[in-house]
Amino acid sequence: MIAALRLFTLSAAALVLSACVSLLPEAEPSQLYRLEAQIDPRETPAGSASTFGLILPNTGFTRAASGDRILTITGNEVAYIAEARWVAPAEDLVQEAVERAFDANPGPARLVTRGELRSAERVLRLDMRRFEVVYDQGQRSAPVVVVRLRATLVSRADRTLVDEQVFEAQIRAGDNRVSAIVSAFEAATSQVLTELVTWSNQVGAPEA
Repeated sequence: MIAALRLFTLSAAALVLSACVSLLPEAEPSQLYRLEAQIDPRETPAGSASTFGLILPNTGFTRAASGDRILTITGNEVAYIAEARWVAPAEDLVQEAVERAFDANPGPARLVTRGELRSAERVLRLDMRRFEVVYDQGQRSAPVVVVRLRATLVSRADRTLVDEQVFEAQIRAGDNRVSAIVSAFEAATSQVLTELVTWSNQVGAPEA
């Protein structure tokens, strides 16, 4: 009798558990997107024998856009695109894109590794002020992607300001689809990084 009661209790518990599981909604997986930004080598200075080293700290990022969600702005309303995320936090993707841009740079500016810090003449500080989708013509129309980056070059020897510049690109997406918006992010980021690398090559070299 006791064994039968235990069997009945276990069977009832299993039925309750299976019912609970079946009632849970199935969450739709988010689509993940990469940021394939790169510089245009045709727009950067040619190679030079007198190269100089840059230290690149982590890029500062506006808090609302720093995570893996894609930030949108519609008037005064702020939201994120549903079921679409960056494959990693946006601040990490941009940092990697900057590093790739300087690696592909044919000019004199070179990022230094930790073991080469003594050879660095400049510190390049970056602050991403805007990295967002702007619906300026309504939520059903193709939006504009805005990427705004503030760059500061500082002398490593005496901490004096060498130069500072704000780079901004606004690229309208081909249509109101996430894939088109991501393509606009890549185009805008590529434009900003090309201008950043060109500027670094032109103003960063220490005086002879």
